[in-house]
Amino acid sequence: MKRKLWAAVAALVLVAAWGCYELVNARTFQLAGKLVDRVETAEKVVALTFDDGPDEHTREIIDVLAKERVRATFFVVGSEVRARPEHAAALVRAGHQLGNHTFTHRRMVFVSGSTVAEEVEPTDALIRAAGQRGDIPFRPPTGKKLLALPLYLAERERVTVMWDVEPDSGRTPAAERIVAEVREQVRPGSIVLLHPWYESGARTREAIGGVVSGLRADGYRFVTVAELLGQE
Repeated sequence: MKRKLWAAVAALVLVAAWGCYELVNARTFQLAGKLVDRVETAEKVVALTFDDGPDEHTREIIDVLAKERVRATFFVVGSEVRARPEHAAALVRAGHQLGNHTFTHRRMVFVSGSTVAEEVEPTDALIRAAGQRGDIPFRPPTGKKLLALPLYLAERERVTVMWDVEPDSGRTPAAERIVAEVREQVRPGSIVLLHPWYESGARTREAIGGVVSGLRADGYRFVTVAELLGQE
């Protein structure tokens, strides 16, 4: 009898752990509030989004996007903005949208509401100081969230912005592979996630121009997250 009881308890623990893992990593669902990974539309629009930074490669990225006449959304890390406020301001002046990617880039899973506030609110203030107007979209680091973060955002009617295309996360494929994967996976209303910062982002920076020209050749038009969500 005891063996059966322990087996049942173990099974419940495993199921609970599996469910928690799935919830933490879900791209299309969270326990509270609104989450978007793409927008249902027949129009061939796509939002390019860049996570982390800004860093010393800011001007290079701005110049590539300016040459292609593309506005994008940058989910920046508060501590990086505090260290380089002029880089965040340069992104805003270039016509790009800034989003909140927390202050320290910690995983927002087993955290309290006060910890969420400490990660989100100073970053919001730095983004405002950089010149950002309108809504500030939020994206959790590595896309992970459980309860405290969705509840905090829901109480403030803020959207969790995820993605449906990510060709470079956790690896460093060649620029040509990044371009090919984006073109293969993108759909009308897609949100593309790229990591162009730091030395590890060299191949992604190299791919930006090809991603833009390739998607344009496929008939796509580029918008910010705010435009995609109808906030502009």
